[in-house]
Formats: sequence, C-alpha cells, structure tokens
Amino acid sequence: MDKYGLIGFPLKHSFSKDYFNSKFISEGIDAEYINFEISSIKELSFIIRNNPQLRGLNVTIPYKEQVIPGLDKLNEDARQIGAVNVIKIERRKKKVFLTGYNSDVIGFKQSIEPLLQPHHQQALVLGTGGSAKAIYYGLQQLGINATFISRRKSSDKILTYSELSQEVIEKHKIIVNCTPVGLMPKTEECPAIPYHFLTTEHLLYDLLYNPNETLFMKRGEERGASVKNGLEMLLLQAFAGWKIWKG
Repeated sequence: MDKYGLIGFPLKHSFSKDYFNSKFISEGIDAEYINFEISSIKELSFIIRNNPQLRGLNVTIPYKEQVIPGLDKLNEDARQIGAVNVIKIERRKKKVFLTGYNSDVIGFKQSIEPLLQPHHQQALVLGTGGSAKAIYYGLQQLGINATFISRRKSSDKILTYSELSQEVIEKHKIIVNCTPVGLMPKTEECPAIPYHFLTTEHLLYDLLYNPNETLFMKRGEERGASVKNGLEMLLLQAFAGWKIWKG
C-alpha cells in the first residue's frame, strides 16, 4: 500500500488527512495518508527511512522553508518562492530522490482570480512566512503588485502594521491574511490593520478556514468589502499536490 503524509507542528487542525483518506476510500485507491507531527525538521530523514512505501508528503508550518536544504531538487515555482508544501518521493535503485513543489500558489491563483476587478491592482500580504511568500508570488503572476506587512521591519520590501495609513489602505485594494491570527480557538482575534479605512472596493482574503468566517472577514464585511476564506484554496492546492505525486 502506498503511503502519503503531512509534516508539520502542530497538526491538530489539519485538513489533509481526512481529505485524502476519504478520497482514497471513495475512489478505491489502495493508499493511506498519515500525519507526521514532528518537533524538528531533522526528523524528516527518519520518516523517509522508516516508511519505504511513502510516495509523497505535504509540508505545513513551520517547515515550508526549513525543508528546502534537505531536498534534491526544486521545481521553478518553489525555487522562486523559497517555500515548499509538496514533496514528491521517488526511489531509484535504493536511492531516495526528493523534489519540492509549491501547490499553494496554484490553489491561491485559481481561487482568487474570479474575484478580481479592474481596481484590484495592488495588494497587502499580511505575514512573511512560507505561505505569504507563495501568495506574494501568485499575485505577481496575476499582474498585481504586492507588499509584505510584518510586525518588524527587516527590509525595504516590508511595511510594519504601524505604517498602514489611510493612504496605504486606500491604495491597496486587496489584503491577504497569511498569519494564524484568528485561527480556532482564538476566534476573537484579528490582524491589527485599520479596518475603518476599508471600502466597498476592497477584497479581504483569509488563508484561514477554521472558523469559516474569521473576525478579519467580519470586520471587512462591516465596511462593505468582499471577503473569502481559504477553504477553496486548500482544496485546489490538495488536488494540485495529488497530480504532482501521480505525475
């Protein structure tokens, strides 16, 4: 039986295990999907060595960037983004060959593209981690200029939350939350942006999907903004990941 799995920490809110195992049962696929909750990326080699039937892995926080040095190859999107969320595992004459991909960018682009309007020319990306890098890259591919927002200033390409003036918010009509702020059970929290500057032309996209409607989304709706959560992106990136594994 082929095996697939997910590495990350923590994994108690993971969607992938139930999704893939349900897919395998409904489609009669002789495979199993396993969660590998690991406290260090160094444990990846142990997982690969002790699961010879393993054909692919998903990667989630905090390892989307940390995993890269241990891979044999990156596809072009993953290399440009600097983050990996899908690993294809090939075993060639007793040698294991690991290739990193990024299906987050595929799922995000397919999910947000139908919502885009002519005034959606610039975006704010909340966060600077692996998911945020994929979103930034996807927006660029869609012809949208993006700026990272972080709590700390580390480069000229990053603004801090304290720099989000009325002018900045009015100029950037797309705001994407790539942070865990607002995730269950801390549903009373939301990213610290000045929501009172939002307009009906704004689009707020939250990568979170648990809860279904985050406080970030609710506060956007109060100002007449369009909102969307990350569930469709999650489904689309999972489907893209499966296609990568079956290649």
